[in-house]
Amino acid sequence: MVRYRVLFTADLQNLTNLQPADGVDSPTFAYYFKMKCGNCGEPAKKEISVLSNVKTSRSRNAPNLFMKCKLCERRGSMNVVTTDTGKPLTEELSAIGESAPLMELDCKGFDPVELVFGNGWKAKSIAGTKFLDINLSNGEFSEYDEMGKCPVAIYNLRVTFEVLMSEYREYMLARSIRIWDWHRDWHAVAKANKKETGVYSYFPRIVRY
Repeated sequence: MVRYRVLFTADLQNLTNLQPADGVDSPTFAYYFKMKCGNCGEPAKKEISVLSNVKTSRSRNAPNLFMKCKLCERRGSMNVVTTDTGKPLTEELSAIGESAPLMELDCKGFDPVELVFGNGWKAKSIAGTKFLDINLSNGEFSEYDEMGKCPVAIYNLRVTFEVLMSEYREYMLARSIRIWDWHRDWHAVAKANKKETGVYSYFPRIVRY
């Protein structure tokens, strides 16, 4: 399993706080992804939609989506984590070319290739005007802010997928924790043996009669 952080940015003109209409933590906002098989590299022919509050079963650890590669028939799954992982894209971040985190994905067997933007986004102008239900299907948005008496626009949308944790890295981290726990227990036992026998050793002293 690989965990990705989804980062997005855009060129904002007189706008700030670009995010889904219900907020970056919204469990009901549908995201659309283009995926590819992690085994054979075959891209999925259709984009998939996923919501963080829709599970494949009632199990607590059930993923949000199951997938199957039509070429090699490998099965995979994806889980969306939106709680406390996303932030709006601000004008300050856009101005310096930085990205904002949108969500995190736990992917098994498949890898994300592209986030497909649609409608249902919102932003606020620097004058305070709220623009709701922004449609980004064409990759851009433009309007005129009557309050601020200036044009507003969104263009050059860009998304990157940052690898946070791979299955191997997760295994090595768990292994390191187990080794650390073993060393800690070893030290405690050896310290107790030294107090009892005078010898700092994990093994108890053998007394011959």
